[in-house]
Amino acid sequence: MQEKFQKGTTLYFAIIILSILLAAVFSLGTVVLLQLRTIKGMGDSIIAYYAADSGAETALYNGKSSPPSDISQTSIWSGGFASFETETFATGTPECINGRWYCISSVGKYQSTERRVKITR
Repeated sequence: MQEKFQKGTTLYFAIIILSILLAAVFSLGTVVLLQLRTIKGMGDSIIAYYAADSGAETALYNGKSSPPSDISQTSIWSGGFASFETETFATGTPECINGRWYCISSVGKYQSTERRVKITR
């Protein structure tokens, strides 16, 4: 009578072990995919940051040759994949409280990522 019950146990153990292995593979795959998305987001963030930095540098260069007046100045550039938008504010405006001469706010954009750089002069 014992032999009758023992014949199918190997099949049940194999199914249980395969189920556990399959669950582990799916869990590991999910973790890897989430990490890949995070890494891609970091790369997008770096490109957006450098676009914002380029906007700030452009505004600083333009301000060196002719310092901004009391009127806010805006500059937009879009080329390739990234873009930036800069605004220059005079001292005393709500956007530029701590500045001695003027403040620059630059927003870099790449795909769905935005990074902001603020400079006070």
